[in-house]
Amino acid sequence: MTTSPDLSRTALLMIDVQDGLDHPTYWGKRNNPHAEDNMVRLLAAWRAHQRPIFHVQHLSTNPASPLRPDQPGNAIKAIVAPQGDEPLIQKTVNCALIGTDLEARLREAGITELVVVGLTTNHCVETTARVAGNLGFTVYVVDDATATFDRTGYDGQYFPAEAVHALSLASLHGEFATVVTTDQLLG
Repeated sequence: MTTSPDLSRTALLMIDVQDGLDHPTYWGKRNNPHAEDNMVRLLAAWRAHQRPIFHVQHLSTNPASPLRPDQPGNAIKAIVAPQGDEPLIQKTVNCALIGTDLEARLREAGITELVVVGLTTNHCVETTARVAGNLGFTVYVVDDATATFDRTGYDGQYFPAEAVHALSLASLHGEFATVVTTDQLLG
């Protein structure tokens, strides 16, 4: 796997950067509080060079979720909201490539490489990266432009968000994706 993308054939995927993921009592403690700042930097670079950008929005079917379509938390965060003709892909499952036309759009545009950022690392980011890698895309997941929350295992064991994030990225790196930082991409 290469360590730097051919940016002329690379799309930026902004996964589930939604207001409802700031709901502290629903999600719990989060790692990487500056992830959105790095997403903004990447988004600005892609826009400046007129590279393809795809925004993904989760439409939760969970009645308690702040990401349900009828909740204000479903909105894409204003700092990374789509502009102009940037497409918004809506999904109801963890993978942006399942039940959507995202793969067809990418292939039609000649996209072979994806830079994946967003929320949450171990859910929709990881699932999308794994499936994209299996579909033959070269995938880059940006460590400091992704984040997740504390988790409790089936057995009651507590896992801090930092550990969940690190393990998710370790599971992806070298097999499904290459993990990079914002500075590595923009440098």
